[in-house]
Amino acid sequence: MSVTEPVGTAPAAESVTAADEPRPAPGATPPRTPLVARAAAELVGTAALVAIVVGSGIQATDLTQDVALQLLANSTATVFGLGVLIALLGPVSGAHFNPVVTLAEWWTARRGGAGVDARELAVYVPSQIVGAIAGAVLADAMFGEPLVKWSTHDRSAGNLLLGEVVATAGLILLIFGLARTDRLRFAPVAVASYIGAAYWFTSSTSFANPAVTVGRAFTDTFAGIAPASVPAFVGVQLVGAVVGLALVAVVFMRPKATA
Repeated sequence: MSVTEPVGTAPAAESVTAADEPRPAPGATPPRTPLVARAAAELVGTAALVAIVVGSGIQATDLTQDVALQLLANSTATVFGLGVLIALLGPVSGAHFNPVVTLAEWWTARRGGAGVDARELAVYVPSQIVGAIAGAVLADAMFGEPLVKWSTHDRSAGNLLLGEVVATAGLILLIFGLARTDRLRFAPVAVASYIGAAYWFTSSTSFANPAVTVGRAFTDTFAGIAPASVPAFVGVQLVGAVVGLALVAVVFMRPKATA
């Protein structure tokens, strides 16, 4: 019902417009969405994201030996694919596709903000990890690669770990900053654009996602990461999430109430 319609044509409760309804937290979902549907959206979305990252990496290495062109193709496919996935599945699950986003939301909810609760956290994170592994296996299957072959791409250097802290902190700052400024409608474009840029300005090519990191260990292709490098990557991603939340608290500080 529009607010421009005459009063009295419907009960007062029906005159509340969509703008008056509570807005979801960053990545939060409409309360009427069943948890099983949200878990499925997180699994499918994360699987599709990893399939895009791994598949485009395989395609790029098949088409050219130029590493710069390979990274350009890989990052471009990721930008478009991630934007579409957020736009499609955001209304269902919030389109986290990332345990650090889910953990950050859970933390803000514990401190009085909106977000996922412990039960949702316990469902989202395993769904994301299973989806990431499935996405890597699917990409390998599509290109005739061994379904599971541990990556030999070592990523243990300290500068790469620093790059992951920066990439993850920036991602959390972006998502929760958009929420603080009521601009989450821009998330599909903003988040995808940030990840695309971070492919190039971070030394690690911006994994910024523990689930995706685990999934990419299952493929010995362009986008892979050696299993021995995974624990350190995940650890610094968690550090980056803490840094990102701290930056949100400082940069988007809420004004103090005055008497």
